[in-house]
Amino acid sequence: MSMAKLTVFFKDKAIRSSLFGHGIVHIGRDETNDVIIDSLAVAPAHAVIVVRDDDYTIKQLNDEFALIVNGKKVKICNLNNNDIISMGKHDIIFNITEPAEFSSVINDFVDEDIKSLNQEIYGDMPLPVANLQFMSGSNIGKILQLKKSMTRLGHDGNGVIAISKRKEGYFVSVLESSGTITVNNEPLNDKLLKLETNDVLVINNTSLQFFLN
Repeated sequence: MSMAKLTVFFKDKAIRSSLFGHGIVHIGRDETNDVIIDSLAVAPAHAVIVVRDDDYTIKQLNDEFALIVNGKKVKICNLNNNDIISMGKHDIIFNITEPAEFSSVINDFVDEDIKSLNQEIYGDMPLPVANLQFMSGSNIGKILQLKKSMTRLGHDGNGVIAISKRKEGYFVSVLESSGTITVNNEPLNDKLLKLETNDVLVINNTSLQFFLN
């Protein structure tokens, strides 16, 4: 089933990304919303997105606060991939994605030999769910959820990384550096780097964006 990815931008800088399945997504300034935008230009309850199967509808909730989609004021409209929702100085990029299964679309990119290292220790850690979205290549738009204690990505001979789940968060390191491996355009080399939301990894010309739910 397709899912909605919402990435909040402020002055062209990405702040956070969130992934939503079937249901209603509340957007606004109040802390009870699913997507919170801390700005007086945004209503406490500004809009909702209704997600039903492959149908995505956005509705304005407060007539005093404009809802703008792709530069036009709307009260209700259907959303399509890459639509831009504007609220004050904040923009929300709407994407339609599909969760990627380890055994299907990316089975040649993810090494399944590493199953659950230290599962007893880290399996129940209260960490947010981490995801990687393919930003290039044949799997573009697909989302990989990092459910395991360690996930290995890449191809032998072209560069391989490992993303490990720890108490402090998610960390990336190089296992095999024969290819070009960067994080936010900086070579990873032999560093152990903690990943932050919207970090972009490039493994042998394949770009992936890391984000937390």
